Amino acid sequence: MADHKLRIAISGGGLAGAALANALINYPHLDVNIYESASEFSERGAAVGIATNAQKALEAIVPSAKELLDRAGAVSMNSTRLMIGSGRTAGTLVLDLAGQDPGRVVHRAALLRELLAPVPKGALHPNKKLVAIDNNCEEQQSVLLHFRDGSSAVADALIGADGIFGFVRQHILGSNSQASHPASAGWWDCRNLVPIEKAREKLGVELFREPRQYGWIGDKAFLMHDILDDGKVVQCVAAVVEDDMCNERKRELSRESLAAALASWSDGPVTKGMIELLLDQDAPAGYSQYEHKNTPTFARGRVCVAGDAAHAMTPWQGSGAAQAIEDAMVLGALFGSIQSREQIEAALKAYDCVRRPRAETITESSRLTGQIMTGQSVEVDAEALREALASRWMFIHDFDAEKHVSDALMALQDLKT
Repeated sequence: MADHKLRIAISGGGLAGAALANALINYPHLDVNIYESASEFSERGAAVGIATNAQKALEAIVPSAKELLDRAGAVSMNSTRLMIGSGRTAGTLVLDLAGQDPGRVVHRAALLRELLAPVPKGALHPNKKLVAIDNNCEEQQSVLLHFRDGSSAVADALIGADGIFGFVRQHILGSNSQASHPASAGWWDCRNLVPIEKAREKLGVELFREPRQYGWIGDKAFLMHDILDDGKVVQCVAAVVEDDMCNERKRELSRESLAAALASWSDGPVTKGMIELLLDQDAPAGYSQYEHKNTPTFARGRVCVAGDAAHAMTPWQGSGAAQAIEDAMVLGALFGSIQSREQIEAALKAYDCVRRPRAETITESSRLTGQIMTGQSVEVDAEALREALASRWMFIHDFDAEKHVSDALMALQDLKT
C-alpha cells in the first residue's frame, strides 16, 4: 500500500477535468484536486454528443451514467439523418446513421453540472490559473504548481485538462515547439440555441416529429440541427469552409456575411430558416475550428494532458467529448492500480501508449469527414456521399471499453517489469 495518498492535481475544470475527477475520487489511496483558472466552473458552447463509445466509457467511470445523463436532460437521437442541402438535388436523403444504441445529445453546461456534483467541494479550486510547473520540487518525486494569484500547490502527478490552448501541453512539449500549439483546421462555425417552437416555425414541423439530428451537406458548408434539454431546445450550427484565413479566431457575423457564406445554398430547404435562427442571438459570431495535428507524446515525467489539451479535434464526427471521457476511464484505471509515487511515470507512459494512437486516428478521420461533408473531396451527390460516409463512424463506436482498459493495464505491467 502507498505510504501516503497519491496527490493528483487536475488543471482545468471543464468536461475533461470533471470526468477525470469522477474516475479518480472513489479510490481511497488518491487525493484529487481540480484547479480551474476561471472564477467559476462552467462550460462554453452549446451541445455535445455522447455516442455509444462515450456512454460505455462513462458507465465504466460512473455506473449510474444513464441516470446522470437523464438528469442533465440528454436526448436520445432516433438517428442522425444526412441530407443534401444545396444544389439541384437539395432535399435528397443521403443516409440515416442509426443503431440499436442511439447516441445522446446534451447541453455542455448541464453535463458539467452533473459531473461536478459528486466531487467534494473542498477539491474544487476556482481562480487558479496555472502559470508555472516545477519538476525540481524540494519534496522529491513531486510537482510544484504555481498559480497566477501567487499561491502554489504540491502534487505527485499533474493532469492537464486545460483545453486546446492550455499551459500544460506547452510544458510537456516545449513552448517553442510547433506541436504545442493548435492549428486552423480549415472551417469556421457558428452556433445558437433556440426554443423548439421557434425552430419548428422556421424549419418546419416535419423535421421535429422525432428526436433526430439532421445534417445538411453541401457546397463548402454544412448545416446541422439537433434537440436537447429534454426536447425543449434545438441547437443550430453552420460550418463553413474557411477560404479567407482570419488572423483572429472569432469573426463577427451579419445577415449579409452569412448569406454570402451560403450563397450557393440560397434555394436549399433549410437555408433561410437556419440563417434566421443563427442570427437570433446577441452578437452572432463564427469561430475558427482548431485542432492538434500531431502530438509526439501525451506525457512527460509526472505530467500528462487529456481531453482537448491532448487531442483537440474538429467536431465532424462528434468525438471530442467522447475522447476526453475515454481518457478519464483509462487514467482512472491506471491510477487505481498503482500504489506508490515510483509507479506514476510508468502509468502515464501506459496511458500515452494506449490513448494517443486512437485519439490521433479519430482526429485525422474527423478532418477528412469534414472535407467530405462540405463537398471538398467528394461530389455532392447522394450515392457518392453514401458510399463515402456510411462506415466512417464504425471504428469509433464499435469500441470495447474493457479491452481498452485491459490494454492499458497490460502496458503498465510491461513498463513496471
